Amino acid sequence: MAKSKNHTSHNQNRKDHRNGIKRPQKQRYMSMKGVDAKFLKNLRFAKKHNKKCVKESKA
Repeated sequence: MAKSKNHTSHNQNRKDHRNGIKRPQKQRYMSMKGVDAKFLKNLRFAKKHNKKCVKESKA
């Protein structure tokens, strides 16, 4: 009895390119899910106080 075929990539490349291989869509803001809590808390304060400085410089 002959051995059975385990794997082939025949035609897969053509199928992939028919609609084009596209890059993943980039989001405007990266997700902060799973980021260190201490860092996030500091980030919030930094953004908050950065807004204050911008207001003062405009006035």
